Amino acid sequence: MDIIRQKAGRGGKTVTVVTGFVGIGLPEKEQLAKAMQRACGSGGTVKEGRIEIQGDQREVVAKILTEANFKPVFAGG
Repeated sequence: MDIIRQKAGRGGKTVTVVTGFVGIGLPEKEQLAKAMQRACGSGGTVKEGRIEIQGDQREVVAKILTEANFKPVFAGG
């Protein structure tokens, strides 16, 4: 599972994207996304099988994923 910070193609806004989920369905992803949004105090969505959280929230997202027994990896820039 990768945590990526993206800026390109988003009107100059930074988004934290979590990809590479294995073995969990859409309801579980939506629950994780809601937990991340609450912890970060920002908006987000589940789109095309990945979770997108507004802003550079990689540290908070990694902490939530670790608590949920995932092994997140920082990828990209």
